[in-house]
Amino acid sequence: MIPKRSTFLKNVCYTPLVFGRVNKKLNLSLSNEEVQSLVNRIISDEKTIIHKTGKNYYLQNKTIELVINSFNYRLITANKKSSN
Repeated sequence: MIPKRSTFLKNVCYTPLVFGRVNKKLNLSLSNEEVQSLVNRIISDEKTIIHKTGKNYYLQNKTIELVINSFNYRLITANKKSSN
């Protein structure tokens, strides 16, 4: 069962290294607070699709995919979605 968006918003956590990883993968230069704001906007967006594969949740909006650990809600990475 997929948790509610409010569960993700309340529990998502970050390691110091993930901020750099997100910026690198998305080709951005956001502050830690801006990365957290971006993640919260993606989670809150009703158009974001959430599914679970293995031990991770994948939250996909139109342009970005977030990968979040399903056990501790730690953000693992963010990926640009390819435009087909």
